[in-house]
Amino acid sequence: MAKIIVTCAVTGGAHTPTMSDALPVTPQEIAEQSIAAAESGAAILHLHARDPATGAPTGEPAVYSQFLGAIRQRTDAVVNITTGGSATMAVQDRLKAAMAFKPEMCSLNMGSMNFAFFPAAARIDRWKHDWERDYVVNSDDYIFRNTFRDIAFIMESLSDAGTRFEHECYDLSHLYNLAHFVDRGLVKPPFFIQMIFGILGGVGPDLENLMFMKSTADRLFGRDSFQWSVLAAGRHQMPFLTQAALLGGHVRVGLEDSLFIERGVLATSNAQQVAKIVRILREMGHEPATPVEARAMLRLKGGDRVEF
Repeated sequence: MAKIIVTCAVTGGAHTPTMSDALPVTPQEIAEQSIAAAESGAAILHLHARDPATGAPTGEPAVYSQFLGAIRQRTDAVVNITTGGSATMAVQDRLKAAMAFKPEMCSLNMGSMNFAFFPAAARIDRWKHDWERDYVVNSDDYIFRNTFRDIAFIMESLSDAGTRFEHECYDLSHLYNLAHFVDRGLVKPPFFIQMIFGILGGVGPDLENLMFMKSTADRLFGRDSFQWSVLAAGRHQMPFLTQAALLGGHVRVGLEDSLFIERGVLATSNAQQVAKIVRILREMGHEPATPVEARAMLRLKGGDRVEF
């Protein structure tokens, strides 16, 4: 594959403001970092929203509306709105923004799981906001709910919007869950599988796991039915994505997935991570796909058919 889709996950819902000053919190920060990431080579922008005052995850359309328009005006990148939100949100709250704005893409988590990041609390003595410590520490008790009913509800709620999904698969079973929905006719090719490695509660960041996830997807769906991408959490981000690109996969970077640019060095922005993976891809003989090329590969409806 000559062209590789680079997705940038700009802020997410797990990291908190204390963990990095670079993490975008306000609508202006999210818009500016998204635009810079697109200018650096990201074809898809995967977006969450945060309470501007505290940085806590929010699903409120009123907050999304403060940055979606600016992003659309200043870049042609594909906007991908989360339906994951955070592990503490009900599915109805996670879906609010997608329902309001009907983007070209949404993320869709393909199974329930433990979703934990509590070890990060041991490295922090002082927190910027009162909510952060309990949110992080209590993640040892989080179950990220994505039942078959929840998944079908999200798919059916957006069925008339022309929105396609980034199917987030944190483990092998999630591929089989996706196959179930393909069999039911709720997912049609070409679909976009985001294989996720290194989250505590999901599959580990080992090359053998990547190979087995990819071969299982090939067997379940056939190689021509899907596009696939890889993200890896934390310190595994760049090495693992390099391995995925060597195998022909697309890649996802961003401060949602890792706060670092190299071992022990915090990234200064999302754009810095995008620029690094683009440089690595080019050194391997690949080029980052443009938004137009990404839309063609994923058969998206186009940026003129969204409601923001």
